[in-house]
Amino acid sequence: MSDITIAIAYHSGYGHTARQARAVAAGANSVDGAQAVLVDVEALDEGVWRDLAAADAIIFGSPTYMAGHSAVFQSFAEASAPVWQEQGWKNKVAAGFTNSAGVNGDKLNTLTGLALFAAQHGMTWVGLGLMPGWAYTAAGERDSLNALGGFLGAMAQSPSDLGPQDAPAQADLDTAAHLGRRVAEHTIVLDRGRRVVAG
Repeated sequence: MSDITIAIAYHSGYGHTARQARAVAAGANSVDGAQAVLVDVEALDEGVWRDLAAADAIIFGSPTYMAGHSAVFQSFAEASAPVWQEQGWKNKVAAGFTNSAGVNGDKLNTLTGLALFAAQHGMTWVGLGLMPGWAYTAAGERDSLNALGGFLGAMAQSPSDLGPQDAPAQADLDTAAHLGRRVAEHTIVLDRGRRVVAG
């Protein structure tokens, strides 16, 4: 069977969310039959729309700024209206990730916005699928998967005094990679099922 493509459509203001996006891509690429492509949505050229149209799944990523996704990502979301009108992404798999300086930082609000954006496009959302990590038990460690305890998507924290070479933490990058793998696996299952139904 032909490979499936996972597009990671992201914006990164300072490089931290880009590092998280690369981890998502690495996770997706670790699955046999899956290929990830990074799509920076800051420059909305024809290549962006072509890559997203060709993808079987799109994982959206944005930093959390002032309790929501970035203005650049919002511009991309609004520019996707013609795709929405044509239902161009309908039934594609979707997921999301975000990063902020604060441990909480209202990241859930950003993930909710990404999920609603995907729902408006008729996409099928895949959550993180992990139990909470850090502080879930007395022995919990900050270096566990899903250390920030998200469910809707992958969360990461990058302290404002650390550059992208030092943040997010490895546990958050590993969580992002888990999301990439999970989306790739779900997309392959759906793709094979659709082929069987189509005969």
